[in-house]
Amino acid sequence: MQLNENTLTVLKNFAGINPNIVIQNGDTLKTITEAKNVLAQAKLDQEFPTPMGIYDLNEFLAVLGLVDSPTLEFTDDYVIVNDSSGRSKVKYFYADPEILTSPQKDIVMPDSDVSFVLDEATLNRLRKATATLGHQEISISGTTSGVLSLSVIDKNNATSNAFSIDVSGEFQNGDFNYVLNIGNLRIVPGDYDVSISSKLISHFVNKNSNIQYWIALEKSSETGV
Repeated sequence: MQLNENTLTVLKNFAGINPNIVIQNGDTLKTITEAKNVLAQAKLDQEFPTPMGIYDLNEFLAVLGLVDSPTLEFTDDYVIVNDSSGRSKVKYFYADPEILTSPQKDIVMPDSDVSFVLDEATLNRLRKATATLGHQEISISGTTSGVLSLSVIDKNNATSNAFSIDVSGEFQNGDFNYVLNIGNLRIVPGDYDVSISSKLISHFVNKNSNIQYWIALEKSSETGV
């Protein structure tokens, strides 16, 4: 088996969410942060033939880079990474899934209270603003004009500098202020359909690939404000 570019992109992204991963046989990959506040799921266009646990996903990806055109040969206890010439190979042992952090059940997303499209350009501007201003939080609030305001803020300092950008969205009323930590937005580049529930959970679905994320909101989020 050779991992295609899409699978490698997903694995690299998931390594930034959690270095542990338990890969089940089939075409679906899942991961969750140690804090269990971000869960990601991707449906691939290729299938893994056997379950495998990886303790350090970044190391595994680096191992693939040790050989040219790596081909994976799976056994019950390890995977052999062969190069295209057959002259070199790496035997990489699986980790015990019991010591790894992995999703134990699927998330059932509650009814959405807010929904909008977050395009890649807008997300990049928000990331740049957080880096420039030194803030870690993005506030999502309704406006009287019927659009959503996405603001980079410091909730602990009312006089701190802030950046905001308006996006079209759907919501029943504007009496909410949902807060996301930018550090939890470890998502692959692209445009996303975003839904937010007052149960303090958000759902990001990539519009161009089969990858989605469930991201917990900060406890400082407010409804009925």
